[in-house]
Amino acid sequence: GSDGGAEHWAIIASLVETCKLNDVDPLTYLTDAFTRIVTGHLNNDIDQLLPWAYCRQNLKAVA
Repeated sequence: GSDGGAEHWAIIASLVETCKLNDVDPLTYLTDAFTRIVTGHLNNDIDQLLPWAYCRQNLKAVA
């Protein structure tokens, strides 16, 4: 119920809808993107983590 929480939700909702528009599975995308960030993805290559840079066949679900 806070403004900060609403902003965070808006960011996640925007990413999910952008995935859908680009025919990318949102759960797989978020899992892969967060994994890459945690394992040291370079900041100057951030464009590679945007939903439209992904192809469905390039993603692997982490289970």
